Amino acid sequence: MLRKLLVLVSLVLVAAFALTACGPAATTAAPAPATAAPVAPVLLPTATAAPVATAAPVKPVKITWWHISTADAHKAAFQKYADDYVAAHPNVTIEITVLENEAFKSKLTTVMQSGEPPDIFQSWGGGVMNEYVNAGLLQDITPALDADGGAWRNSFAAGALGVYGYKGKNYGVPWDMGMIGWWYNKALFAEAGITAPPATWTELVADVKALKAKGITPIALGEGDKWPGMHMWAYLVTRLGGKANFEGALLRTGSFTDKPFVDAGNMINELVALQPFQDGFLGATYGDEATAMGNGKAAMELMGQWAPAVEKDNSTDKNGIGDKLGFFPFPAVEGGAGAITDAIGGGNGFAVGKNAAPEAVDFVKFMTSAANQAALAKLGVAIPVVKGGEAGLSDPLMLLVQKNFAAGEYFQLYYDQALPPAMGSVINDSVQGIFAGTLTPEQACQAIEDSAKQNLK
Repeated sequence: MLRKLLVLVSLVLVAAFALTACGPAATTAAPAPATAAPVAPVLLPTATAAPVATAAPVKPVKITWWHISTADAHKAAFQKYADDYVAAHPNVTIEITVLENEAFKSKLTTVMQSGEPPDIFQSWGGGVMNEYVNAGLLQDITPALDADGGAWRNSFAAGALGVYGYKGKNYGVPWDMGMIGWWYNKALFAEAGITAPPATWTELVADVKALKAKGITPIALGEGDKWPGMHMWAYLVTRLGGKANFEGALLRTGSFTDKPFVDAGNMINELVALQPFQDGFLGATYGDEATAMGNGKAAMELMGQWAPAVEKDNSTDKNGIGDKLGFFPFPAVEGGAGAITDAIGGGNGFAVGKNAAPEAVDFVKFMTSAANQAALAKLGVAIPVVKGGEAGLSDPLMLLVQKNFAAGEYFQLYYDQALPPAMGSVINDSVQGIFAGTLTPEQACQAIEDSAKQNLK
């Protein structure tokens, strides 16, 4: 009985403590009256309109742009691109500096030494661009090219875009591109019984012999200027070794004494032995070469897309050979690793400075749209590098050039631009030595390799 009484008392005490815990904290105030105080009404805040969202002010952006298109029509075209872009992006201003080629190079060297490059500036890619990359002066625009599934990247001819790439990244893009190829006199070919341009080196050598048999100078060459013959050697290297061969020598996993470089020199020797060039070719200038072609005195020259205009200007009647002029790509070399679609050439592009804002890259993208490329083509400013831009071309020969370089996956920039300037002069001198017979191919290639060891990083 006592146990039941103790349990009952314990339960009453636990209940009392539980009720106390649920109530307000104990104070020293007087106990509450027996009747509950009225509950104070809850006052809700007065309803007010939600604040109107205001757009954050757009940050002003200034883009500096240097280019070398000094002709009035060309300047006007580039100015229009700037005006159109600013009209669509009012927060952007574009400050344009137009400089003549040599003045541009001099001034750019100065600002590069200061470490403050323009946001956008003229570039030819290759060796000089690569030196700027190694100095940390250019911006990697690979992410912009690859955005949206690579839409911008895929708009370019793949080979042409590669000229502005270095070690797998892009630091600029082309806006104009041409290529070295064979320009030929259709009438002289027909006179020698040649019914179609050669597709292989063996066929080209056979055509040289056929032309000589008819008393026709097969090839005009201004080797006194050195660089015209260098293109022939470089093309043979490209056909023999392909992209991997040259990039191996450039990136120092290979050498300029590797077999394709030497074999190309031996092929030059075999050609020279046929005496295919005009008399005095070792002292002739490029102007002399163009004159021979323009006056119908030679059947072929290996030259860039500017050849028809120069031939015409250098001809006696200023008309050149007109519709007798044709074009064909450098022939394939049997057994070589390079494809006949691989091209050598160069052109103009935009490089992007290290501090450029995203708007600067977007402006470059705008300028390389198909519509803007076509507009430049109509003015005769450029051979377009973007798919659809060729709609602006009307010259059938330039269309042929564009079609050929656009077909190539590998586009090799001229060797004397692809490599550091110090190497360019060594290459030109060494190849001239092969043509003159003063250097063996092995000696010429060793001289180039020695320069590479000093100038390539």
